[in-house]
Amino acid sequence: MTDLVGGDAALIAASLEEPERFAALFDRHAPAIHQYVARRLGRDAADDVTAETFLTAFRIRARFDPARAGVRPWLYGIAAKQIGRHRREEVKALKLLARTSHDPVVDSWTDSADDRLAAEAAARPLAGALAHLSAGDRHVLLLFAWADLSYQEIAEALDIPVGTVRSRLNRARWKLRTATGAASGPLIEARTHESDPA
Repeated sequence: MTDLVGGDAALIAASLEEPERFAALFDRHAPAIHQYVARRLGRDAADDVTAETFLTAFRIRARFDPARAGVRPWLYGIAAKQIGRHRREEVKALKLLARTSHDPVVDSWTDSADDRLAAEAAARPLAGALAHLSAGDRHVLLLFAWADLSYQEIAEALDIPVGTVRSRLNRARWKLRTATGAASGPLIEARTHESDPA
């Protein structure tokens, strides 16, 4: 998903003169950011972190460089920094998921009982493994798997080189495979983007 034909960057530029125009950017991207944050920190923190993300984006919008990054990576980068401030809550939520295997965010996505049972069986070891990843590895992995960002978008979001994204993603996948007994799942399985070399 890319910015709407430069529309998001144009909204940011227009909001410098007409601040109310920034609301359209919030309307377009807040649901995805909220869902991503809810997966990382739980629903209770998601409202606050999403609000903090867009408040920060609004405050620093004059620094947005459309030539460097798209709006999505920029917003996910801000969200990642906000999540970093809530790291304890994230690790606590992952450890709770590891103990109970109940993920309230995923429940609504799973329609059949078989899918739910398979997801719950994989959730415990996966959540435990995620809780033990470094913050940098976890950011890269979850921006890739849950936010569906490309390697380049993750690099832009976190302000790191693409090579660092690749090495962190490979390291995180290896740690998850080791911790879960090589169980396969959406976080572990390789996914490539057309613009990302394999």
